[in-house]
Amino acid sequence: MALLDQVPGVQGLYIGGIFSMRRKEALKAANITHVLSVLRLDVDEGLFSPYYHKIVQVDDVDDENLLEHFPVTNKFIQDGLDGGGGVLVHCAMGKSRSAACVMAYMMHKSHMAPSEALTQLQKSRPLCEPNAGFLKQLELFHQMNSPQDLEADPIYQRWLYQREVQLSGECGQAPDTDKIRFEDEHGTLEKGSEEFSLRCRKCRRPLATSQFVTDHKQKGDKLDDSIQAPDHFAQDGSCAHYFLDPLSWMRPELEQGKLDGRLECPKCRTNVGKYAWQGMQCSCGEWIVPGITLARGRVDQIRPRPVGGASMGIRMPPTVGSRVAGRGQENL
Repeated sequence: MALLDQVPGVQGLYIGGIFSMRRKEALKAANITHVLSVLRLDVDEGLFSPYYHKIVQVDDVDDENLLEHFPVTNKFIQDGLDGGGGVLVHCAMGKSRSAACVMAYMMHKSHMAPSEALTQLQKSRPLCEPNAGFLKQLELFHQMNSPQDLEADPIYQRWLYQREVQLSGECGQAPDTDKIRFEDEHGTLEKGSEEFSLRCRKCRRPLATSQFVTDHKQKGDKLDDSIQAPDHFAQDGSCAHYFLDPLSWMRPELEQGKLDGRLECPKCRTNVGKYAWQGMQCSCGEWIVPGITLARGRVDQIRPRPVGGASMGIRMPPTVGSRVAGRGQENL
């Protein structure tokens, strides 16, 4: 491994640390014309002359939003390569921040998954290893198909919302009412794509569909013996609640500015669940933020009737069923 290394499969793209900038002969040999600095840096103009230079001011910490910069860094790299020169991407050590930006470019250019991009990158620079937060952001970028316009992507909007909710919870506060994202009011979702719906057991009012059940394990995994199970665990260790996205019928309660509380059916006013903006721990051990739940004992799971069938939806016991990937909506 050198101070700067050629990125496998991308002619003219290099990765390194800040000390790469002092190896002028090596930079000249690599025909470097563009330098992307991914770190908080007091710029020494002499160090970066005569290169086209761009700085992305980020720290190497899990909760830093590097994702928002990927479209810009991808364009800078592409412009440098299209101009016939070489591009150096560097951070302090050439390990985490620069690696994440190079991987984002590889994913965008070659439509590869983050794991594939990292494996390929480590062939020339084995120390490359973005921190856990950046790896999750790369997975999200891949899930969004590496778009150039992040702001318009509903997946990115939802991720930003979840970050803000988590920060509010850590500060012991509910999110601002104008920042709460009611998922059934966003996007156009295919009618009939839900696997099941959840209805109030008392009055049969629809409360949610499977597309709004948050993605987490519900396999009855046991908690550590040292942890006392709270009341959202069934005695058999399985999750006794469905964890949900915020939905519009919850608005009167969620916009009160309380950190936690109970949810009532909007039709019969029966207590059907609860919420905690700071989060709740599921039986799988995952801490889910925000923790917005419906009690399995207070709702029925209804399967849609088969296409062309004459029978009505099947009422399922509260312990049956799990979330299926994908999103959809009905009038909630």
